[in-house]
Amino acid sequence: MSAKVICVTNQKGGVGKTTTAVNLAYYLAKDKKKTLLVDFDPQGNATSGLGIDKNDEKFGVSMTDVILGKAEMIQAIRETKYKNYYIAPTSPELANAEVEITGMQKKFVRLRDAIRKVSDKFDYIIIDSPPSLSLLTVNGMIASNYLLLPVQTEFYALEGVAQLLESMRLVMKQANPDLKLLGVLATMYDKRTSLSIQVLEEVKKYFKNLAFKTTIPRNVRVAEAPSHGVPVGAYDKFSKGAKAYKEFTKEVEERTK
Repeated sequence: MSAKVICVTNQKGGVGKTTTAVNLAYYLAKDKKKTLLVDFDPQGNATSGLGIDKNDEKFGVSMTDVILGKAEMIQAIRETKYKNYYIAPTSPELANAEVEITGMQKKFVRLRDAIRKVSDKFDYIIIDSPPSLSLLTVNGMIASNYLLLPVQTEFYALEGVAQLLESMRLVMKQANPDLKLLGVLATMYDKRTSLSIQVLEEVKKYFKNLAFKTTIPRNVRVAEAPSHGVPVGAYDKFSKGAKAYKEFTKEVEERTK
């Protein structure tokens, strides 16, 4: 039995991509699903969002080592303080590693090959990919069964989405025919503003049943949690943001059955 691999991606930054990856993994783990979060974004926000200091000299094995072929995936995986929740952290050097692997063999499937070796140990593997259509993002798409797209309910929300879906089509055609769009998650939703309501309508019109029923509200607790190095469900489980991510996780489980 191999894991269901979900790549969380959007080429725009600041849309709640990392927050979604960290909290989805947290609630899957809470639901007794053995879950691995792969931090594949050179910014390393998922790593620090789980309380790991990415600038620590004694950092140990990271995704940078894995992607360069200097270490096996299993060596990078660490337990978090939450049951069933594991992370393969990253270090800022991942940005340089991307340049290095450009000249290497199998440059598009390095992440897929690394993940395959540990896939049978987990129920879910969540990949937090960079906010760009880079070689790392393509690696993430090729390694995954599903693509999850967080979209901010603000101006220009759908800008760039068409390009991302085109990249997905190319990946399906050339390297991963089984890749599916798991769905589109509206984030930072504020029901008090007509703009948020309007953008959500647009998302639903454009993506129809691929839009998740749950929306993630603009929520102070969600914003504060990463600075404490914890998921929002551990920071304030009664907050609107935590409840929304819990509901959203149920939808993800339903769609990946």
